This record gives sequence, C-alpha cells and structure tokens, in this order.
Amino acid sequence: MVMDIRFDAVSKIWPDGTRALDDVSFTVPAGQFCVLLGHSGAGKSTLLRCVNGLETSTGGAVQVGGQSVGPASLRALRRRIAMVHQHFALVPRASGAANVMAGAVASLPLWRVLTGLYPTPLKHRVCELLQAVGLEEAHLVRRAERLSGGQQQRLGLARAFMLDPAIILADEPVASLDPAISHDVLSLLRSQARGRGTTVLCSLHQLDLARAFADRVVALHSGRIIFDGPPETLKGSDISNIYTKSDASEAAVPLRLRFAI
Repeated sequence: MVMDIRFDAVSKIWPDGTRALDDVSFTVPAGQFCVLLGHSGAGKSTLLRCVNGLETSTGGAVQVGGQSVGPASLRALRRRIAMVHQHFALVPRASGAANVMAGAVASLPLWRVLTGLYPTPLKHRVCELLQAVGLEEAHLVRRAERLSGGQQQRLGLARAFMLDPAIILADEPVASLDPAISHDVLSLLRSQARGRGTTVLCSLHQLDLARAFADRVVALHSGRIIFDGPPETLKGSDISNIYTKSDASEAAVPLRLRFAI
C-alpha cells in the first residue's frame, strides 16, 4: 500500500514560546523522494517527527495516507512508517543481524522478541536486505560497533525496510559520513525506495546531495517554507535565503536542544 503525506498549516511552538514551525503546508505524493533542505534549526527534524508522532504539532494537522496522525491512529501508522537516523540508532554490542531484525519488532509477539526466536521468513529477509544494501554474510554476526560509519548506516537502511514500509523518514542520514559514502548511502536509499514504491521524506543540509537525489526540494527557514520545487530550479537567490541564518531561526530551537543538533 502506497501512502502520501500531507501537512496542513502545521505549526509547532515550544513551551518557552519559541516557534519551530510556522504554518507549513504541502503534500508529498506517494512514491516521491522529497528532501527537506535547510540549515540546523530550520525546523526540518521537527517536521519529520510530526509525521510519526514523536512530536505533536501545536496547530494544523498531519495526514498519512488520508489518515490524521494522532493518538488513535499512531499504533497502526507506525507499522507503515520507518525511520533512518543521523547517528544510526543501532545497538552497538548487538550483531548486524540483530540490529536489522529490530526493524520487525513491531510485528512480533513479545515472547519472540524476548527469546530471540524469530520466524524463519524474517531471518531470510534480514539476509536479503543485507545483500541489497551491499553488506556481506560476515556482517550478520559482527557487532555494529565494529563496523564503519557507512556500514552502520547501511544496517540502518536494511532495518528500515524490514516491514516493507510505505514511508521512510530519514533525518540527516548522512550528516556524519564523508561525501563519497554519503553519496553511496543516499543512492541505496533512493534505489531501494523506488523499487518498492516507498515515499521518502529526507532532511539534508547539503545542497549538492539534494540536487543529486531529490525529486523535489522543500526548503525551510525559521520554520517556514521558502522554496518548493524541483532541485534544478533552485536559483542563487533561493540558496542564499536558505542558508542565511537569522536570530529567529536560532530562537526556533529551544536552548536545551541546540547542543544536540
């Protein structure tokens, strides 16, 4: 089942009164690779987290596949939404296989998770996905902490596809990787998503990567959309606006979070 994402006048105001998102409205069609572009503090991560309920919007609404994101729908929606994280979010001492299998936990009874007695079809899927993202049999048993950054993010991609999600949210997935590996990881994400019809909403701050991989760029500044269109239509003035910081953009991130961005 393919799904779109719709943001309808979404706003987010932190408890201290600062505004992270300001009346954001756009729709990501099913199957599109949409990049949220902007500098740190522009509102990209907050917007992503509103899709899977990790953040609750102060105003407006988010819909996934025509269903409003809220307490009543989150359990079902989260089975169709996967996330790829900037710092991988792996269990360092667990094996590559165990980390990838974690992507299927939401579909399993608790006793299987606690005992590690996973169904054979899921074990086969782990092997298939590791191969699909360019990893080898040896990575099944190797601890995640012993892998390179690029290999760890490949594990993250394989984990994200375990339940064949309709949507993948990628939050700065290559921010900690060098340019060549960043290109490889995003190429894998795009090819795997297109092969499955998966909708991707990916936050980046690198203009060159957005131009290379996005079907569409939505640029944020101070929580507002300042550009929305194909990457090849970005002009010099657009780029200048995207990367010019302001006091307002810094204020959009609560002080307690600024050191974590």
